[in-house]
Parts: sequence; C-alpha cells; structure tokens
Amino acid sequence: MAEVATYTGRDIQVLEGLEPVRKRPGMYIGGTGKPGLHHLLWEVVDNAVDEATNGYASGIEVTLHKDGKSVTVSDNGRGIPVDKHPKKKVPALQVILTTLHSGGKFDNSNYITSGGLHGVGASVVNALSSELVATVKRDGKTFRQKYARGKPKTKLETISKSTRGTGTTIFFRPDTQIFETVTFDPAWIQEQLEIKTYLNRALKIVFKDEVNGKRYEFHHEGGISEYLEELVKQAETRTVHADIFTVLQEELQDGARIEIALQWTEAPKEKVKSFVNGIPTRDGGTHEQGFKDAVRTAVRAYMDTHNLLPRNLDISADDIREGLIAIVNLFMVDPQFQGQTKEKLNNPSARSLVSGALRLALEQFLNSHPTTGDAIAARVIQAAKARQASRAAARSVRRKASVSHRLNLPGKLADCSSTDPEECELFIVEGDSAGGSAKQGRDRKYQAVLPLRGKVLNAEQATLKRVLDNKELSNVTQALGCGIGDHLDLRKLRYHKIILLMDADSDGHHIATLLLTFFYRYMKPLINEGFVYVAEPPLYRLDAGKETFWALDDSDKDRIIRRLKKKRHNIKIDIQRFKGLGEMMPDTLKKTTLDPKKRRLLQVTIPDGELTVTENTISDLMGKDASARFRFIMENAAEVEELDV
Repeated sequence: MAEVATYTGRDIQVLEGLEPVRKRPGMYIGGTGKPGLHHLLWEVVDNAVDEATNGYASGIEVTLHKDGKSVTVSDNGRGIPVDKHPKKKVPALQVILTTLHSGGKFDNSNYITSGGLHGVGASVVNALSSELVATVKRDGKTFRQKYARGKPKTKLETISKSTRGTGTTIFFRPDTQIFETVTFDPAWIQEQLEIKTYLNRALKIVFKDEVNGKRYEFHHEGGISEYLEELVKQAETRTVHADIFTVLQEELQDGARIEIALQWTEAPKEKVKSFVNGIPTRDGGTHEQGFKDAVRTAVRAYMDTHNLLPRNLDISADDIREGLIAIVNLFMVDPQFQGQTKEKLNNPSARSLVSGALRLALEQFLNSHPTTGDAIAARVIQAAKARQASRAAARSVRRKASVSHRLNLPGKLADCSSTDPEECELFIVEGDSAGGSAKQGRDRKYQAVLPLRGKVLNAEQATLKRVLDNKELSNVTQALGCGIGDHLDLRKLRYHKIILLMDADSDGHHIATLLLTFFYRYMKPLINEGFVYVAEPPLYRLDAGKETFWALDDSDKDRIIRRLKKKRHNIKIDIQRFKGLGEMMPDTLKKTTLDPKKRRLLQVTIPDGELTVTENTISDLMGKDASARFRFIMENAAEVEELDV
C-alpha cells in the first residue's frame, strides 16, 4: 500500500513583502515575455502621467539607455513623499517601493482620477528589477535610495540641500532571472508615449532613445481629435464625411468625465480605441459597451426620423459600426479593472455614463449636419447590403462546393500565359465577335479575354439567388478567382487590371454600367484598390491624306475635323463609323484599344466625399423604383442633344 503524504500546517507557505510578485509575476504583469517587460515601464510612466492628469506635473522625460535594457522616467510633479511613515517608521518612499497595496491613490484627496489604483505598480517594478534607483526632488532638497529585487540596498540619502523644483526620477533595470528578454522595443515605447500626449493635451513627453541616438518630443494640443486624424491616416482609407464628431462632458456622475472622437470611413472593419484614465483598455469593457449602445441608438434614430431605412433590409449593430474609427477616453474616480494589467473595465455604471453622454449629443449632431448624417446612413446601408450578399454567397458556396480543388475557369476565357497578377490584364468584352478580334489582337503573354453574351443581369434589381446563379456574372467571378462579398480576398486576384471593353454606343455603355453595378455591390475592394478600368475604343476613324485619326465620340470627331480644316481648308476627310468592336480588324483593335502605349483607359474610382452621391446614384438609376429614374430623365432631358436608338 502506498504511503499517504502528510499535509500539515508546516506545508503552508507565507510569502512576505514582495516575494509573491517574484514567485508569480504573471499575476501582476500578465507574463514574463515582451508585453510583461514593457508593462513595468508603463507602470512607472502612468504614475508620472497621473501627476500630470491631476494638474501637478506638465512634463515627463523617458530615457531608454544605450544598453537597451534599462530605463529612466522623470517627471516634474510634487515628488514622492520622503518623510517617515507613521506606522512603518521608514521613509514613505521606501513603503511605496517595497509594500504591495501602498500609495496615495486609495482616497480622492491627492488624485481625483488615476490609472494606478491597486497600489502595486511601483512595488511590482521594484520587485522585478535587479536594480532600481529612486531620486526625489522636494522641499528644496534631492533624495536618493537604491534597491535590488525589491529590497533596499541603501538608506534614504540627501544628495543635495539646494535644489530647485520638484519631481520624481525612477531608474530601473529588469531582472534577467525573471524575464525571457530584457531588451526594450524603442519603436513600441515611442508609439505608446505619443498616445499618452494625445490623451492629455496639456502634457509634454520627451523620449530619449539612446539605442538609436534619437530624441522625440510629443505634445498634441489637438488632443483625441488629432489622434483620430492620425488613426484614419494609418488606416489608409477614405472618410465618409469630413466632420469629426467630438464630445467632451466634464461633469458626469461621481466626478467622471468623458472625451470621445469618431468618424466613419470606408474601411471594412470598425476600430475603437478605448482608455480609462489614460490607460489603454485593449479588451474593452463596460465603457466601450456603452459607446456601442449609444452609436447604434443614435444612428438608428436618425435613419428612422428621415425615412432612410430601406424595406426588407435587416440592419445590424455591426453594419452601423462598420468603418467607424473612434476614441473613447473615460476618466473616473474608482475604476475597477479586470486584473492588474488593467486591460478591461468592469464598472457597471460606466456603461450608462458613456451611453448617456454620447447618445443625445451624436443624435443632435447628425440632425444638425444632414449631409454628414445622410453619408453615414448610406455607409450603413451599403454595409448591410454587402453583408446580406456575403451571407447568400457563402451559403451558395457551401451548397455548390466541388470535391475538386482545381481552379475552375470559365470555358470562354482565353487566359494569358503569365501568372504574375501585377502584369496580367483581363479584358471583359461584349459578345463573341468582339471577343474573337480581341483574342487575335491581344498580347497572349499578359492579356486575357473573357467574352460575355448580351446584357448581363442588373445586380441592383435582381434577387441574390439570381445574381449568384447568373452564368455571365459567375464567369466573371470565376475568372477573377478572388471570391465575392466578405469572402473576397485580393491576394487571390488573378489580374490587377480588369478592363471593361464595350462598344462605344448606348448598348455598350449600358453593359459597362451593369458590370460596374455588380463590382460596386459585390466586389467593391476591386474599385477601391484601383483595379477596374473602362476602355475607350474609338467610334470613328478619320483618314486625312496619309494620316489616320481616331475619335471617341461625335464631339471628339468634330474637334479633329475643325483642327484639320484650320490647317487646310479644302482637305478631304474620309470618315468611318464603327458599329461595334466586332467590325474592327484585330490589328486595328490592337492599335487603338489593346496596346498599352496607345490605348485610352479610364480608371474607375469613387472620389473622396462622394460615397453618398455614388450610393444614391446607383440605387436611383439601377434600382427597382422607376420614379427616381423618371425624375432624373425629366431633370436632364433638356441637356440631351441626340438620342442613340
């Protein structure tokens, strides 16, 4: 029989002082990898930022030393107290740096709002550093004390008795016995320090990167509005509306205050950066949920009030927030974070605080800026339609999934030999006749041709099932190879130039419009990335003596004739009008339309700020409501000089 292990009072360990931190560092800093290492720095920096946030400091200096493994953080705040603690009988500085749950932030007399409320930040940094030196300027003197692995190595020393100013300087070197790496990332430090100056517009931070010999000074008086502009720039996307919406509520319940900035963009996803007392809450929390509640309610109310909600279109909260870039910065007296790393806020009251502060302000903003409100509504409708189309496409793909994983190209596609998407071009042409000429005139190495039969389906009016079942649109999708809707992957796109090559008449324009409607509704990233073009084949050939000219349309033809007659009044000009691309000889089509050196292409783009106009134009002219088209025709009938029937 196996011996039973004894379990008595002797087996119970009591960890004194900072021993628990060194025993289980992950409980306090989240881990011993790179994020945990940098968390030490943020604990020290956030203490300095708290001084600034509460009006006691205006400047912070962070120095990453040449070894890349030690840091100094200085502020011009009040300086950590150095007088003897009444209970511990040692300097208050030593109590703060060697005792868990000690500090001046447990009541509201010194810090109204603070990022470090657990009272463990400075002591944890000390416990996990092989060396820490604290220097304090206050009461006209400079004091210093040295520590190692959480324990004092010297007594508090007075190193100067004639000191101007006040402040605290902390030098620390993370312990190699604890961390997997002790080398700091200068770029990461630079980025995070700059963010802190966006969140505290009065704050100045100097970062000295001695590793790379660089010095940075951060100060952003524009605050979170300026930060939002930077986030939009980094996203490399276009904005839906020009106005940045901001709200600043200084006097909320229990001394809280909130700053919010937001703007909708054409990005495929939302991006919300949330903070509490200047601390990034990467996992969100109740304040972020309150923000989302308010955005959903305000935008829905605006769309309801102005009858902008289409029938039979289910709009979700995700649709409303798609493309939204926002910053939520909440300051509150007693934030309750999930864990010491403070990455999620748990205060139940924060949800209603943020929602109440934002909802009414955003709704009033939209109603007083109808152009902006309508642009956001159009963005929401676009997102809902795309999501609906994507769901249907995904269901169709699941139903029709083939056992074979080979690339399934349409039979009519005359592909090119190159497999480099950056040089490959796909000409989508109207009819087999034009397709035949294009196939003979193309450069087979990098130009592919896909003929379509007749007018393609109107993707704006048809049901999703009809769009997905349509043979011509299915051929286009298969040839491109990148998928559609939310499943579109630009990395799989087989051609970086998709050229619509149609006859230069009304039928050709109509077919090109139908294809553009399909791309806009189901493959919009192709347009956004500049991959879609419309070819401009000539409608006329003009021969004057030994010279030949090509005219795009009647006005181009008349311009060429006037120019020629100005040179020679009695010049004889032979004019040939092409009924279609099929009439052109392959060599002629190559010279005028296929050859990159001589052809004319129009790149399809959506200009900045024109998303609403584009959305409304496609919905009006291609949608089921005939009254919108009737109004357009009547309003523009006077401008039509000739009707091509």
